Amino acid sequence: MLKAPNLSSLLWLDHGFGQRDSVYPAGIVTVRQIHSDIVIQAGSPICEGDALVSAEATVGVRTADCVPVLLADPVTRSFAAVHAGWRGTAANIVERAIQELFTRYGARPQDMVAAVGPSIGPCCYEVGPEVAGRFGAAGAAHVHLDLPGVNEGQLRAAGVKNIWKAEACTFCEAGTYYSFRREKEQAGRMLSWIGPQTRRADTTG
Repeated sequence: MLKAPNLSSLLWLDHGFGQRDSVYPAGIVTVRQIHSDIVIQAGSPICEGDALVSAEATVGVRTADCVPVLLADPVTRSFAAVHAGWRGTAANIVERAIQELFTRYGARPQDMVAAVGPSIGPCCYEVGPEVAGRFGAAGAAHVHLDLPGVNEGQLRAAGVKNIWKAEACTFCEAGTYYSFRREKEQAGRMLSWIGPQTRRADTTG
């Protein structure tokens, strides 16, 4: 299980970016992901979307090349798990998650801590003109798209300053991560999750 140092410093919080052999906590709330920009509050009757926010329930998203983003606000102790494929990234789903944390809990972007987890890197993510055009490269036949970098830029543009980004490519690191582009329909999924810390008595931070 991969841990982000900046999120690990919040002692009231627990989180993880899953790998092939990871074992996950029980009770993680997920939804059916549809490559959208829909953000859902945990416990909502809505069952489709690509980001979950909460201040109580542990929430998670599944990925196998797409970008998992975890957000936490140490002031309101609210948090979010975001699944950002190219469609969600093009629609700026991380900004929508930030807006939802503000609307529901009063969380401010400048207070938030963010972690961008393992995903396919620009080294391996070559896209055609349709996708490239959604990211400002209209007319380009082939582009190596930096999805984690784009999400980091969107976080900064939304006002988040404390950001950690994993230096890992799911396509390159076959022994550690699943990759849909590499394994096609045989690919499993990693779960990236975030929620309240239940194993420590000290809840400061």
